[in-house]
Amino acid sequence: MPLLERLATALADAFLQVGVPVAVLVAAFGWLQVRHGDRLLDLLARRARWAPAVGALLGVSPGCAGAILVVPLFLRGSVSFGTVVAALVATMGDSSWVIIAGEPVTALVVHAVLLVTGVVTGYVVDAVGLGPSPEDLAAERAVPAVRRAAATTSGGPWRRLALRAGPVGVTASPPPSGPPPLRASAPAERLEPLDRVFWAVVLLSVPAAVAVAAQARTGPLAALGGVDPLLVLGVLGSLVCGAVLLARRGGRERLAADVRTPAEVLRRGAAETSVIVGWVAAVFVGWEVLSGATGFDGSQLPLVGVAGVVVGALVGLVPGCAVQIVLTSLYLTGAVPFATLLANAVSQDGDALIPLLALRRRSAVLASAVTVVPALVVGGVALLVTG
Repeated sequence: MPLLERLATALADAFLQVGVPVAVLVAAFGWLQVRHGDRLLDLLARRARWAPAVGALLGVSPGCAGAILVVPLFLRGSVSFGTVVAALVATMGDSSWVIIAGEPVTALVVHAVLLVTGVVTGYVVDAVGLGPSPEDLAAERAVPAVRRAAATTSGGPWRRLALRAGPVGVTASPPPSGPPPLRASAPAERLEPLDRVFWAVVLLSVPAAVAVAAQARTGPLAALGGVDPLLVLGVLGSLVCGAVLLARRGGRERLAADVRTPAEVLRRGAAETSVIVGWVAAVFVGWEVLSGATGFDGSQLPLVGVAGVVVGALVGLVPGCAVQIVLTSLYLTGAVPFATLLANAVSQDGDALIPLLALRRRSAVLASAVTVVPALVVGGVALLVTG
């Protein structure tokens, strides 16, 4: 495959595999937030003890969408850090499709192990208190909301400068006088033409994203000059996300906890999704450039015995699904033993880690590092059992 076509495929996959499901989730969660407000969060809080198990169930589903769904919930403080870890441990990303197609019985065993390991790891992480708590995340999101509200009241530039100092400045400032500003009238909350284009492309891409997730890509169409229509749509989506990033100076207007209008949900959802797609596209394109320039495809690594288990777990630290698909394919050819495959399956986070890296790097690094521990344990047990 020519390098240009590989780069185009990487851009298309970034939007169709990650961007579309994230955009749909952001819109759905935002609508529920506007419609039901804190009642949704109260419901999740009452069922908090089941969250790691639910996270593992979402993560173990084939592909990356299930694990990706958990990340925005964690970022908003709706689920615990252990829930995210459970989803990351349980997910096998897009390499699930490879093992399911090649060895369905083995795939059933692998996914059962992933589910149990994800549930256990998630509850252990919450029990020992690793990572930020939902309360900490909620408190962090509340500070910018207070800062923005206070900055619109009287007090002039010196007051606004004090508010930028952080939480201490906010708590030390006197409460604003007079009625609060009307949020719905703020110009930043209007749905701009670029936002409309973004959501139109997302809606058009939902069937294509489903086809890609089910590995049902279409062939080239003569009407498009022999070009795959899914490739065209995916590249278009990534380009639109790039335009949103440029227009929003990096797209840092993420969906806040205090949204009140559907237009604000869609505007901030477009910005948040575009940040995620930008990171995913950078990783995908970078991998294609690296593999194209050096010829590295993962097959050069030692993958037998204890060294194979360790390498499989460490390879799982690589964000995205490309190298994981390569390793799974090597297993089907007989070049990789089952213990190495299992260690990699537990350790890998698929595309779900990339949104977390984009929006909360420290939590992403900690979560990825935690997944290596059960990967080494499970891989070691599998090595002893299989010999």
